[in-house]
Formats: sequence, structure tokens, C-alpha cells
Amino acid sequence: MSTTGPAVLLVHGGFVDGSGWRGVYDRLRAQGHRVAIVQNPTVSLDGDVTAVKQVLDELDGPAVLVGHSYGGAVITAAGTDERVAGLVYVTAFAPDKGESVNTLIADPPPGAPVPPILPPRDGFLFLDRDKFHDSFAGDLPADEAAFMADSQVPWGLEALGGTIAEAAWRSKPSWYLVAADDRMIPPPAQRQMAERAGATVREVPGSHSVYVSQPQAVADLVHTAVESLA
Repeated sequence: MSTTGPAVLLVHGGFVDGSGWRGVYDRLRAQGHRVAIVQNPTVSLDGDVTAVKQVLDELDGPAVLVGHSYGGAVITAAGTDERVAGLVYVTAFAPDKGESVNTLIADPPPGAPVPPILPPRDGFLFLDRDKFHDSFAGDLPADEAAFMADSQVPWGLEALGGTIAEAAWRSKPSWYLVAADDRMIPPPAQRQMAERAGATVREVPGSHSVYVSQPQAVADLVHTAVESLA
């Protein structure tokens, strides 16, 4: 049991909300960790950083930020806060100063799958519902993937294009879980970002929804991070 280490803040990515963290949340709580879930609006990067800091304000003591997908950009920006002890990236973007998710996806590795993002609508992005299962949630049952596709949260262009002022991973310890079967963020890109950040890396077979399909693997890495910082 770990009740004295940093708290854990779980930060979701684009197209989804915080409910997908339930399996990770339950496992971390069972291990004795203090856990909070940030319901970041995914309208703009600045707004999502504010949402993280609002949750930090409610905590007593340091925290480890855990980000999935676009949530990695959020924790990279928010993680410079002095209350943040470390960062855990779950098949996530880890941009550097001056970068955004938009710049990171501009030059995909040769042969990488192209995420089925539809043209912007009123400043927001959605994934093609018919291709959601294959691209975002390939290792989840079809009915669960269909629910995720039909409950998509609009992802704002200001979130996609929000640039990092200072990258927290340059001054904070970090961990990275690579999902080897991801069809949204190519695994080679994940490994490259993790290496650049100097992160402690684990790799598991899994889709972009590895935080839903393999909550134990995610919780185990978060547990390792918290224990090392306790």
C-alpha cells in the first residue's frame, strides 16, 4: 500500500473524457494511492492546463501527472508547476518547447496509419465513427468501441495547435508506456518522444486505448513512478 507518496492526476486525451480511466483509477486506489481525474475540456491547451491546476489546488502535497494521447501535451505544459513531482505518458504526445500536437503529427513515419480525423467543424475535430474501432480501440470489444465512437468529445483546434512554453520533462522525471499496436500515434514516434524525454520506458502490446484495455499495465507503471518519488 502507498499512502504517503505523491497523489496521481489522470489526464485524458482528445475525443474522450475522464471516464475511460475507471479501470486504472480502481487499481491505483486498491494499491492505496490518492487519485483524481481531470475532466479537461479539450477546447484549448491553455484551458486544459488550467483544469489540471484547479485539481492541483485541491490537493495537499505533490502529484504525479498521467497523460494519455493529447493529455501528454497537457501534462507537459502543466507539469512545470512546482507541485508536480513527475510525469507518466501513456501512448502520449511529449512535445518540446515551441511544439504542439499539430507539429508532432505533421511528418508521420513512412507507412504509418493515418488517423481518420474528419475535417474541422466549427473549430472542432471528430474521428470517423466507422473507423474509430480500428484506429483508436482495436483491442476493445466492438460494442465498447462503438460506445466510445458515439460519445466522442469535440477536440478543439486550439488544443491541437497549442504550443508548449516550457517542457516539464526537461526538469521532471518521466515514464512512458508505449502501446506497440497503436494506430493513432505510431509506435516509432512514441519511442522517439520517450527517448528524447529521457523517460523510463515500458512497452506492451495494445491499441491507442491501452489505458482502457490494459488498466493493470498502466496502473503498474504509475505505481512504479509514485513509489520512486515517495
